[in-house]
Amino acid sequence: MIKEVKTQVNVGVEVDVLWKAFGKDLKDIVPKMMPNLVKDADMLEGDGGLNTVYIFNFGPDIKTMTYQKERVTEFDEFVHRIGLEVIEGGHLNHGFSHYKTTFQFTSTGEQETLIDVTISYESQVEVDTMPSTLVFIKHMENYLMNGAT
Repeated sequence: MIKEVKTQVNVGVEVDVLWKAFGKDLKDIVPKMMPNLVKDADMLEGDGGLNTVYIFNFGPDIKTMTYQKERVTEFDEFVHRIGLEVIEGGHLNHGFSHYKTTFQFTSTGEQETLIDVTISYESQVEVDTMPSTLVFIKHMENYLMNGAT
Protein backbone atom coordinates (compact mmCIF):
# COMPACT_ATOMS: atom_id res chain seq x y z
CA MET A 1 0.00 0.00 0.00
CA ILE A 2 1.36 3.42 -0.98
CA LYS A 3 1.70 5.87 1.90
CA GLU A 4 2.13 9.64 1.82
CA VAL A 5 3.82 12.18 4.03
CA LYS A 6 3.49 15.93 3.47
CA THR A 7 5.06 19.09 4.78
CA GLN A 8 5.58 22.73 3.86
CA VAL A 9 8.78 24.76 3.91
CA ASN A 10 9.30 28.50 3.41
CA VAL A 11 12.53 29.53 1.67
CA GLY A 12 14.05 32.93 0.94
CA VAL A 13 14.41 32.36 -2.80
CA GLU A 14 12.29 33.74 -5.64
CA VAL A 15 9.94 31.14 -7.14
CA ASP A 16 11.35 31.45 -10.70
CA VAL A 17 14.93 30.91 -9.50
CA LEU A 18 13.86 27.87 -7.48
CA TRP A 19 11.83 26.44 -10.37
CA LYS A 20 14.80 26.71 -12.75
CA ALA A 21 17.07 25.04 -10.18
CA PHE A 22 14.71 22.10 -9.65
CA GLY A 23 14.02 21.76 -13.37
CA LYS A 24 16.56 22.39 -16.08
CA ASP A 25 19.56 22.98 -13.78
CA LEU A 26 19.09 20.14 -11.28
CA LYS A 27 21.93 17.92 -12.57
CA ASP A 28 24.41 20.78 -12.43
CA ILE A 29 23.39 22.26 -9.09
CA VAL A 30 23.02 19.19 -6.86
CA PRO A 31 26.70 18.10 -6.96
CA LYS A 32 27.83 21.69 -6.33
CA MET A 33 25.57 22.26 -3.34
CA MET A 34 26.18 18.85 -1.69
CA PRO A 35 29.49 17.45 -3.04
CA ASN A 36 29.95 14.98 -0.18
CA LEU A 37 26.47 13.55 -0.76
CA VAL A 38 26.24 13.66 -4.57
CA LYS A 39 29.56 13.46 -6.40
CA ASP A 40 28.03 13.90 -9.85
CA ALA A 41 24.77 13.81 -11.75
CA ASP A 42 23.75 13.45 -15.36
CA MET A 43 20.66 13.71 -17.52
CA LEU A 44 20.30 10.33 -19.26
CA GLU A 45 17.12 11.15 -21.19
CA GLY A 46 15.12 14.29 -21.87
CA ASP A 47 15.68 18.01 -21.42
CA GLY A 48 14.76 18.56 -17.77
CA GLY A 49 11.02 18.38 -18.41
CA LEU A 50 8.50 15.55 -18.23
CA ASN A 51 10.00 12.03 -18.55
CA THR A 52 13.57 13.26 -18.09
CA VAL A 53 15.75 10.62 -16.42
CA TYR A 54 18.55 11.68 -14.08
CA ILE A 55 21.28 9.62 -12.46
CA PHE A 56 22.76 10.81 -9.19
CA ASN A 57 26.03 9.15 -8.15
CA PHE A 58 26.46 9.44 -4.42
CA GLY A 59 29.53 10.76 -2.66
CA PRO A 60 31.56 9.58 0.33
CA ASP A 61 29.04 10.65 2.99
CA ILE A 62 26.42 8.19 1.73
CA LYS A 63 27.71 4.77 2.68
CA THR A 64 24.62 2.63 1.94
CA MET A 65 23.87 3.69 -1.66
CA THR A 66 26.05 4.26 -4.71
CA TYR A 67 23.57 5.79 -7.16
CA GLN A 68 19.93 6.53 -7.82
CA LYS A 69 18.04 7.03 -11.10
CA GLU A 70 15.01 9.29 -11.03
CA ARG A 71 12.37 10.08 -13.65
CA VAL A 72 10.44 13.35 -13.83
CA THR A 73 6.85 12.07 -13.64
CA GLU A 74 5.19 15.45 -13.11
CA PHE A 75 6.24 18.75 -14.66
CA ASP A 76 3.86 21.71 -14.72
CA GLU A 77 5.52 25.04 -15.42
CA PHE A 78 2.28 26.98 -14.89
CA VAL A 79 1.84 25.89 -11.25
CA HIS A 80 5.57 25.18 -10.64
CA ARG A 81 5.10 21.50 -9.77
CA ILE A 82 7.68 18.75 -10.32
CA GLY A 83 7.57 15.10 -9.31
CA LEU A 84 10.64 12.87 -9.21
CA GLU A 85 10.21 9.10 -8.93
CA VAL A 86 13.08 6.74 -8.13
CA ILE A 87 13.25 4.15 -10.90
CA GLU A 88 16.51 2.35 -10.06
CA GLY A 89 19.01 2.04 -7.22
CA GLY A 90 18.98 4.21 -4.10
CA HIS A 91 15.80 3.84 -2.09
CA LEU A 92 14.65 0.90 -4.23
CA ASN A 93 17.66 -1.09 -2.99
CA HIS A 94 16.74 -0.37 0.64
CA GLY A 95 13.27 -1.80 1.13
CA PHE A 96 11.18 0.59 -0.95
CA SER A 97 9.17 -0.65 -3.92
CA HIS A 98 7.98 2.89 -4.74
CA TYR A 99 9.48 6.29 -3.85
CA LYS A 100 8.37 9.61 -5.32
CA THR A 101 8.91 13.18 -4.16
CA THR A 102 6.72 16.00 -5.44
CA PHE A 103 7.56 19.67 -4.98
CA GLN A 104 5.02 22.47 -5.53
CA PHE A 105 6.43 26.02 -5.45
CA THR A 106 4.21 29.01 -4.63
CA SER A 107 5.45 32.58 -4.49
CA THR A 108 4.68 34.20 -1.13
CA GLY A 109 6.69 37.38 -1.65
CA GLU A 110 9.33 38.97 -3.82
CA GLN A 111 12.13 36.75 -2.48
CA GLU A 112 10.05 34.05 -0.76
CA THR A 113 8.57 30.75 -1.85
CA LEU A 114 6.42 28.20 -0.08
CA ILE A 115 7.35 24.64 -1.01
CA ASP A 116 4.72 21.95 -0.55
CA VAL A 117 6.50 18.58 -0.36
CA THR A 118 4.75 15.24 -0.78
CA ILE A 119 6.61 11.95 -0.52
CA SER A 120 4.70 8.87 -1.62
CA TYR A 121 6.31 5.54 -0.88
CA GLU A 122 5.74 1.85 -0.44
CA SER A 123 7.92 -0.01 2.03
CA GLN A 124 7.79 -3.05 4.25
CA VAL A 125 9.22 -1.05 7.15
CA GLU A 126 8.14 2.28 8.64
CA VAL A 127 10.67 5.01 8.00
CA ASP A 128 10.67 8.78 8.23
CA THR A 129 12.01 9.96 4.88
CA MET A 130 11.12 13.63 5.27
CA PRO A 131 14.25 14.79 7.18
CA SER A 132 16.60 14.05 4.27
CA THR A 133 14.28 15.93 1.90
CA LEU A 134 14.22 18.94 4.22
CA VAL A 135 18.04 18.91 4.39
CA PHE A 136 18.11 18.84 0.58
CA ILE A 137 15.78 21.88 0.42
CA LYS A 138 17.91 23.82 2.94
CA HIS A 139 21.07 23.05 0.94
CA MET A 140 19.32 24.26 -2.24
CA GLU A 141 18.14 27.45 -0.51
CA ASN A 142 21.62 28.22 0.86
CA TYR A 143 23.22 27.54 -2.51
CA LEU A 144 20.82 29.81 -4.39
CA MET A 145 20.84 32.58 -1.77
CA ASN A 146 24.63 32.79 -2.03
CA GLY A 147 24.36 33.85 -5.65
CA ALA A 148 25.09 30.56 -7.39
CA THR A 149 22.82 29.63 -10.26
